[in-house]
Formats: sequence, structure tokens, C-alpha cells
Amino acid sequence: MRATLGEFEHLILLAILRLGDSAYGAAIIDHLEARTGREVSQAATYVVLKRLEEKGLVTSRVTGGGKERGGRAKRYFTVTAAGLGRLRAAGNAIMSMWDGLEGILGGTR
Repeated sequence: MRATLGEFEHLILLAILRLGDSAYGAAIIDHLEARTGREVSQAATYVVLKRLEEKGLVTSRVTGGGKERGGRAKRYFTVTAAGLGRLRAAGNAIMSMWDGLEGILGGTR
């Protein structure tokens, strides 16, 4: 198992944190597209969500579907303590690498 987070894994974990109790597949995709300005593949998102759950970085719960969804259930995701730890480590590594390069890269972190 890879110890570091891939970019898309990182973005999905952050989206789940931002969405809180509303973090289900379609909402995660919409949030990622709105925040990053890029198109997000539904299939890729679900593959990564499954992988994150297998790694123990997220958990999920299924709720019964309502009439507005034709009876289809929704799977909601939550970042685990291990996921938070992995995000903190990744964020610290990125910030460490950015440190001192603001003049070259422009702006601040």
C-alpha cells in the first residue's frame, strides 16, 4: 500500500471534509468541479472512494432511497482518523516544499 496520497485522493478527502454530513458521490463530484474548475469523472471518483475505504481512510454508510431518487440508496462518506492523519502529513509535506518559493511561484500559499 502506498503511504502517500495521490492528487485525486487528496482532493476527494478534502471535499468529504468540506461537505460534512452531505458527502455522497454526486455531491463530492459537484464540489470538486466547482472548487477545481475541472471536469471530474464519475467512474474515477467511485474507484477512488472505494480505494480510500479499503485503505481505511474513509468509512461509508448507506441510507435508504427516497421517492426523489426512485428508491435508490445514497452512500455517505466520512474521513477516518487515519485519513485525517494522512491529510495532515501530506499538507505538511507540501507546505514544507512551498516554503521559501513564494517569490518564484508568486503569491502566498
